[in-house]
Amino acid sequence: MSDLPEQISAAEAITLASGDSVLLDVREQYEWDAVHAPQATHLALSTMHSGPVELAEDATYLVICASGARSQTVAAALTAAGYSALNVVGGMAAWEQAGGPVVRPAAAAPLN
Repeated sequence: MSDLPEQISAAEAITLASGDSVLLDVREQYEWDAVHAPQATHLALSTMHSGPVELAEDATYLVICASGARSQTVAAALTAAGYSALNVVGGMAAWEQAGGPVVRPAAAAPLN
C-alpha cells in the first residue's frame, strides 16, 4: 500500500466540492487572502501543529494548496489518521484554470 494519498484533478475537485466534500485549503494566510475558492475551509499547514484541529470524521476532504505539494503532505497525514482525503493535483492554479470559482481582491492578478 502506498503512503501517497489518492490524487484527483482540479476538474474532479470542482465537481466534488459542489457536493458534500470539503475543500480544505492549506496555504498560508497571505496566499488565501490573494485568492481562494469561496466554499473552501482555510487551515494553513503552518498552523496545524499549534493545537488540536477539529475535523468531521465522516467528511471527504479535498486538500488544496498552491501547486499540490503541501496538500499531498496534509492529505497523506489525514489518510493515515483515518480520514478520507484526496490531494488536488496542480493546486489553486489548476483549480482556477479548470473554471473553479474564486474570490480575489480587485488588485490581485490571476495565478497563471
